[in-house]
Amino acid sequence: MTGIYESMWRGGLVRPRADRVIGGVCTGLARRFGIDPWPMRWLFLIALIVLPGSPILIYPVLWIVMPDEEWVARERGGVHYS
Repeated sequence: MTGIYESMWRGGLVRPRADRVIGGVCTGLARRFGIDPWPMRWLFLIALIVLPGSPILIYPVLWIVMPDEEWVARERGGVHYS
């Protein structure tokens, strides 16, 4: 699993500890694309309505494969993602 976490981290996809509503996936995606977390949450909700089923499957997968900030700090010797 470390290889997946490493590649996600290098791509800028990390679930933050702050600003989480459920798992931090939308906040992590918002940080990656440089937007506020709330518009990303609304986009995810709209996608859930327009594409039934897909976001329900995508969110848990991203929750599993996106590393947490604590993992990044642990692996990088105390360096925090920002």
